[in-house]
Amino acid sequence: MADTLFSKEHEYLIVEGDVVTVGITDFAQSQLGDVVFVDLPSVGRKVAKGGDAAVVESVKAASDVYAPVSGEVVEVNEALADAPSTVNEDALGKGWFMKIKMSDKGELADLMDQAAYDAYLKTIG
Repeated sequence: MADTLFSKEHEYLIVEGDVVTVGITDFAQSQLGDVVFVDLPSVGRKVAKGGDAAVVESVKAASDVYAPVSGEVVEVNEALADAPSTVNEDALGKGWFMKIKMSDKGELADLMDQAAYDAYLKTIG
């Protein structure tokens, strides 16, 4: 069974072995408003934890999406190019951004589980 973890920058990770599926949380998409464009990284790109990995643009603003772990991008969600609104409709499902093969699983220790993320949201709301 896959674990879902969350960052304070409102990215989620679905952990399956040494590969994580990354996207933005439902909270993040609701704050952005209608997503109109997603700029995804290239497959093969190396990303560093906390570094820029993608950009999401809405009718309100453009926001960076940060890599919640270090590693190599092994897949991107090409469907978002034609249907960026999928991020609004199904952020934690079909609206995923990229898959990263982790270079250091220890980085997962800094992330939150669902209960901790829900508690964190209450401190910023």
